[in-house]
Amino acid sequence: MELQIWDPYRDMRQMEQAMNRMWRGMGTWPGETEQWNIPIDVVQKPEEIVVKASLPGVKPEEIEITVEDNVLTLKAESVKESESQESGYLIRERSAGTFYRALRLPDSVDTDKITPVYEHGVLTIALPKAEEKKKKQIKVHVQDTMQAIETSESKKR
Repeated sequence: MELQIWDPYRDMRQMEQAMNRMWRGMGTWPGETEQWNIPIDVVQKPEEIVVKASLPGVKPEEIEITVEDNVLTLKAESVKESESQESGYLIRERSAGTFYRALRLPDSVDTDKITPVYEHGVLTIALPKAEEKKKKQIKVHVQDTMQAIETSESKKR
């Protein structure tokens, strides 16, 4: 008989992993799609803002990008492969469903010049900044409002 040190945290981790596998296997109801956020990175550069979104397994024609009222919206759908009795899955972790993300853009972005590029499962959107409105200096003109007031004494002279 071998003596082992009991680690209650190891047992709890094993139970958590088993529960995660069980819930992952549940999936969704037939015909129902899952919706979750797209993981993104947003980088601000002097001349533009760059948004990078991870969309693995999504075809470029299934990506919808819209801008309305300075809100950038990304939508995409990843289609689940059909399952059959012969599929032989031992583990199935890749999710499929509808992706959705909305970002409020600053007023400095020129929404007419947005350029999206999709490569290797990463969508990169360049949002160029609009030329800043130049300050307009307005000069104030001063009128001479002083008028001579005639008095009875000034008329006598």
